[in-house]
Amino acid sequence: MIKNRFLCKTNEQGITTIFVVVVMLLLFTASCNGDNKEVVVVAFDPETTYTLRTTDYTTQFSDSGITRYRAIAKEFLKFDKAKEPFSYFPEGIYVEKFDTLFNIEASLKADTAYNYEKKGLWKLIGNVRVENLEGKKFETSLLFWDQKEEKVYSDKYIRIQEDDKIITGIGFESNQNMTQYKIFNSQGVFPVSESVTADSAQNIVPVDSMPIAANPAMETVPQKQSVQKEKVVPRKLVPAEMDKTK
Repeated sequence: MIKNRFLCKTNEQGITTIFVVVVMLLLFTASCNGDNKEVVVVAFDPETTYTLRTTDYTTQFSDSGITRYRAIAKEFLKFDKAKEPFSYFPEGIYVEKFDTLFNIEASLKADTAYNYEKKGLWKLIGNVRVENLEGKKFETSLLFWDQKEEKVYSDKYIRIQEDDKIITGIGFESNQNMTQYKIFNSQGVFPVSESVTADSAQNIVPVDSMPIAANPAMETVPQKQSVQKEKVVPRKLVPAEMDKTK
């Protein structure tokens, strides 16, 4: 009786062992016959990998329950895991600023934009165009909008078109309503009829001596004017004049 139990137990162990070996062989064969698969490890870079993407983006920004801004963009990417979280608008952006009565105080558009929410700073790049409530138009290639300091500034070429004249220069600063501004390096003033574009005017040689019309809303930083001394060239005397001198 004991011998039969021993034989049964031995047979069960043998069957279990054979089953395990067969399964391992099948798995090994399948892994050999199948396609080799490469495991790719993808590293997450929060500075270059967005966490949110939206198309046909429209949003409004409020302050104390009052809508202050409205932004419209074709594409919106958010990088909120970056060291300095920001939003990116690769296909351009259009922004409107409202007063308390929801009237448009200013509008702007650009080819590309970055919004650093914590800093309250906008960086606008490429064909930046701004228009204020008075109808004055500003054009530049790079513009920074500091919402906390409530100012707009740039160190690039700036073109300002008013009703009767166009003012150009390098570098400017303004309040965020674009009603009080100053140009740091003025290039000159041109009649509107001359239609000086933002692209062509960058090749114009600065005109330091050209006067700037008085405007209480605009301030220009004076530049040093260079004065050239006239060179005196001695004149040769003709024979008749030489006789007179004797």
